[in-house]
Amino acid sequence: MKLTFLGTGTSFGVPQLGCGCAVCRSPDPRDKRTRVGAVVESDGGTRVLIDTPPELRLQLIAAGIDRVDAVLYTHQHADHTHGIDDLRAITVRRNTPLPIYGPAETLADLATKFRYIFDDAMRPLPGTSKPEGRAMAVEAGTTFTVGDLDITPVRVPHGPVTVFAYRIGPLAYVTDAKSLPPDALDLLRGARVLVINALFRREHPTHLSIPEAVNAAREIGAERTYLTHLTHDNFHADLEAELPPGVFPAFDGLTIRID
Repeated sequence: MKLTFLGTGTSFGVPQLGCGCAVCRSPDPRDKRTRVGAVVESDGGTRVLIDTPPELRLQLIAAGIDRVDAVLYTHQHADHTHGIDDLRAITVRRNTPLPIYGPAETLADLATKFRYIFDDAMRPLPGTSKPEGRAMAVEAGTTFTVGDLDITPVRVPHGPVTVFAYRIGPLAYVTDAKSLPPDALDLLRGARVLVINALFRREHPTHLSIPEAVNAAREIGAERTYLTHLTHDNFHADLEAELPPGVFPAFDGLTIRID
């Protein structure tokens, strides 16, 4: 299995608009962070996209990815969904609508905001196109299959919003979690690779902090943990140097193998 980090930044992105801090001015390309998204690819060639961040077109071009077999949504917030129209370049080359999985409330929200994608009655004019998606609501704890990938949604809290983390074989992908309840830990334990959000060093009302994310990684027991959803509070190199063994900051474009 292969995991590609399309984006690893917070909702502001890095550099942050209007900010002149040292991290936002850093020449290290690992300190340039677009909004969070990822692609998981099985050895059999199945590709799933996790979220559609606003920079999706540029992220997929940079990663050399022009095809996915499904989209997994974690939740409905703008930094995870508002690149959805970029799916048009993928669906225009498909014979069937692209399956789009996620929590029922997220899919309902998307169907309201982006009705033209999900309403079959709204057809593009001749000579034009639109993204063609088929909403597929999934439930926490119930495994479903895309190609040769078995995927289990895992419910985690994000303030008043429910977020779906995803367990995909040896991978646990968690973003925008404030905590990992016992039932979530039960589903995530045993993963060899963990991806988890880590906002600030200080506590935040809706996100795990860096210390909380490191503690969660210990509880899950993954061999490798990658922190994502990072802010301009951290130089990549400095954060990498201070993290414990087996825990790393992810960065845009990073691709890892999970054997």
